[in-house]
Amino acid sequence: MLNLESLEIAVSPTEKFREYLATKGMRLTQERELIVTEVFSSHEHFDADQLVERMAAQKTGRRVSRSTVYRTLGWLEESGLLRKVARTNDRDVYEHDYGYPQHDHFICKSCGELFEFQNSDIAEILEKLAEKINFRMNEHRLEVYGICEDCSRPTQRRHKKLDLI
Repeated sequence: MLNLESLEIAVSPTEKFREYLATKGMRLTQERELIVTEVFSSHEHFDADQLVERMAAQKTGRRVSRSTVYRTLGWLEESGLLRKVARTNDRDVYEHDYGYPQHDHFICKSCGELFEFQNSDIAEILEKLAEKINFRMNEHRLEVYGICEDCSRPTQRRHKKLDLI
């Protein structure tokens, strides 16, 4: 996986989320703040169940319910802080959309592994294509599906004792 350096941001994800919630007439509860803090503690792709497990493993003394995690993930996505990257193993996979540069993904259809990459040539090609049809492009998202190196290796077959004679 590509190691993406975070971009310089003026407002923290927590403050950005607080502002978003205020526009909806909601407030940033302690539980929602814990979720935002955990989500933005590292740049890892994750699904909701993985986040629930990570939250449960913490010894903060604060319990965050599964339903609160699911609802908060929806609001984080609506607010533009998170985005769904793919659906692997029947689960939505999320990543940060706030504070990280434009990048694209290779996604293994066998194991669900995501590989991030950046390529300015792709953005340039898309801009030229958009210009050709007078389309104002403001972002792009590219997900390429296939099979990763590990999954494409032939399985190692154990020889039966009779084959060894």
